[in-house]
Amino acid sequence: MILTITINPLLERRYYYPDLNLSSVNRNGQKVIKAGGKGININRQLNKLGLKNIALLFTGGNNGKLIRESLKNENINFSEISTKNETRDAAIIIDQSKRKIYSFFSTDPELSLSEVEKFILKMEKMIALCDIVVFSGSSPSLTANIIFPEGIRIANRQDKISICDTYGPHFKECINASPTIIHNNADEIRSSLGPDLKNEKDYLSILISFFEKGIKQAFITDAEKPFYASNFDFHYKVSLPKIDTIDSTGSGDAFTAGLIYSWHNKLNFEAQLKFASALGVCNARSFEVCDIEEQETNSLINQIEINSIGKKIKQINDLPG
Repeated sequence: MILTITINPLLERRYYYPDLNLSSVNRNGQKVIKAGGKGININRQLNKLGLKNIALLFTGGNNGKLIRESLKNENINFSEISTKNETRDAAIIIDQSKRKIYSFFSTDPELSLSEVEKFILKMEKMIALCDIVVFSGSSPSLTANIIFPEGIRIANRQDKISICDTYGPHFKECINASPTIIHNNADEIRSSLGPDLKNEKDYLSILISFFEKGIKQAFITDAEKPFYASNFDFHYKVSLPKIDTIDSTGSGDAFTAGLIYSWHNKLNFEAQLKFASALGVCNARSFEVCDIEEQETNSLINQIEINSIGKKIKQINDLPG
């Protein structure tokens, strides 16, 4: 079982227009309500990949009710802690003819200390029943900043694989808690930790610092640009195929889902990189978020180029004869 922890879920009100005109009133847009947030996106993609999963999240107010209904409609299993304040929402405006998306987000909710404490108690019980736990997305408030670091420590005590894909003020404490795997995009690293990440040396320095904290694998993606990854103290540069990008929203979440699938199926590191990258690229070609069938990655996997940097793993020929 895969557990995702989402402490700042999002209700998406998605409006589809065949031809949007921003200088005038636009009518008769097709409206779709969807549950969102990085962790929920991962659950959605894991369903597509056929892996059992469940989400733990906060829900509050009418937006929380609509999120619950959306999750049920998508057959995404979940457990929740109710909050006094309304869950955040967003208007997602999609211009289908120009293939552009505009996003408008509400403010994040404030969480009480008692709500956070209830969440941590439930989280500890659920981690005990899972194989892999994913801490994904932003933190909505100062009181919630303790959840991800504490969850990572719980996962470590219970000998579970933990994946951290977050950013913001609590990110340093998450690193110090030593998750098994970290995935971030370059902008999140810059805003949360401060380095410029101007060149390869900067990327390798961050990857080395993660390994020194006990993090076994780390991935720093950067949209369509080549990105850097580490497997223990071995480092890699990954180049992606060129595509006609429609919307990169959720591509990082598809990538994380690919890592989970790879760990679950015991793929080697190079296969992990290729499959996760192919899912992310496929996602960027679509208006929809984390709705990729496994077979869609087949045409891309062999176009992903992986080059080792620095010391290399010795390859042992163990074939007979």
